[in-house]
This record gives sequence, C-alpha cells and structure tokens, in this order.
Amino acid sequence: MTDFITRFAPSPTGPLHLGHAYSALLAHDMAHAAGGKFLLRIEDTDIDRCRPEWEALIYEDMHWLGLTWETPVLRQSEHLSDYQTHLMSLADRGLIYPCSCSRSDIRAALSAPQEGVASPQTYPGTCRHRPMSDRETGDALRLNMEEAVKQVGAVSFEETGDAYKGCHLLDPQRLINEIGDAVLGRKEIETVSYVLAAVIDDAAQGMTHVVRGEDLYQITYLQTLLQALLGLPTPIYHHHRLIRDESGNRLAKRDDARAISTYRAEGTTPEDIRKMVGL
Repeated sequence: MTDFITRFAPSPTGPLHLGHAYSALLAHDMAHAAGGKFLLRIEDTDIDRCRPEWEALIYEDMHWLGLTWETPVLRQSEHLSDYQTHLMSLADRGLIYPCSCSRSDIRAALSAPQEGVASPQTYPGTCRHRPMSDRETGDALRLNMEEAVKQVGAVSFEETGDAYKGCHLLDPQRLINEIGDAVLGRKEIETVSYVLAAVIDDAAQGMTHVVRGEDLYQITYLQTLLQALLGLPTPIYHHHRLIRDESGNRLAKRDDARAISTYRAEGTTPEDIRKMVGL
C-alpha cells in the first residue's frame, strides 16, 4: 500500500512559470522521498480560458523539468457529471440553494483564490430562502453554511507546511462569519467551483497529501468541511512558500519573462531552475 500520494494540478490557461515549477518539483520530490506516487491533474473546467496549446505546453515543460507521473492524467472536463452528482447530493440534504445575485461575484467565486485579489465580503444570504425548485438559468448554487455546520461534528485537518504547521480544528462560527455561503456551482453549464472539484478529485485519486502554495491555505477550511459533508477522506496538507518577483509579488501566468518555456528557450537547464527556486 502506498502511504504517500500527491499531485500537481495546473489549469491550462497560460504558460507555467517558476512558481509552478517550484510546486511541481517539491511535490514530486516529496512523493519520491516517501516512496509514494506523484500524479498530474489538468483543471480545465474554465471553458473560456483553457486552451489545448497550453495543456500541451504543461506536459512539455514538466517532461523537460525531469518530472514523471502516474497515468492516466485526470482531466476535469471529462468528469463534470461526477461533480454534479456530488453537488446534487448536497442539494438533496437541503444544503444548496439557488442565487441570482451579481454574476461577476459568482464568476469570481468559481475560480481558485489568487493572492493580492481581494476576497468578496461574506454573502449576506439574500437568496437563502429560495428552494432548489426555484432555480433559474444563470443562478449560482450556494452552500448554506449555517445548515452545513449543523450536519458535521468536530472536523480538523493536519498541516505540515512551515507557516501553518499543526492540527487545525474548524470553528463553525468562523466558517459562518468568514467564509459564509460559498458558491459551489452553476447548474446550466455543469460547472462547479474550484474548491468542490478539487475535493472530489483528491478523493477519487486517493490523495494522502496535498502540496500547494500558501495562497490556497484559507480555502482548506471550506474544503475540509466539504469532505466531511460528502463523507470523503481529508488528506494531509502542505502549503509551501510562494516564488515571488523582485517586488515581492506572487508570479502570474501573464508574466511571460518567468515562463518555464522562456527559460528553456534561452538555454536554462532544469538544474538551473531548481537552483532558482531554492531546491
């Protein structure tokens, strides 16, 4: 039995940069040091921004870095019905309701968090009274957080990253006050949020450890709650430091100067990349 299974889960919305290289290399190194498995997952549910050429470049960059992974690769676009099944299982328990509030807020909520981008204020519950039978095209599907925390007992997760190391117990009142009624999906396009899709995929792929950047630490509380609600295992989390530019900003995909493919074209070696990210 393999005791350590982790993954690298990029979205094909642009070229991988040094920050991606660090996360992928670290997860790969940790898995191999533990005699475990390293998997690749393509998070391609953003139909407006994902491109096949970016996905092809992900494979090319990772092979060049010397990374190997288990196959087949899980592509989220091929598992939309699985996500809907889990989402509707929450709806059947009275935990989901339709919401017709701001479309821009809904789109933002469906994406993975980004450092430096202000989080929306906790949703005030405007549509919380609406039953699922009342949903209309374009509605978001929100988690009723007050009801959700009533359906789980004491829930916690283990963190091994330096910044947040320890066992973290979920505080129901903080979940209500600081996360609130999170958007989990939009029915008409069969799209679910990053937080829900990742929870379902991590369980389906048997993840024992999730290795990712510190910018994703806060959503771990919501994901741990979703795991408890869905009866899914909670992996051990390791949130690592971020690779930053000279100004201290988190690297972005639009920063082509730090794209792995750019370094490769300029004659940089994989060993050079490791040194640049501190591995």
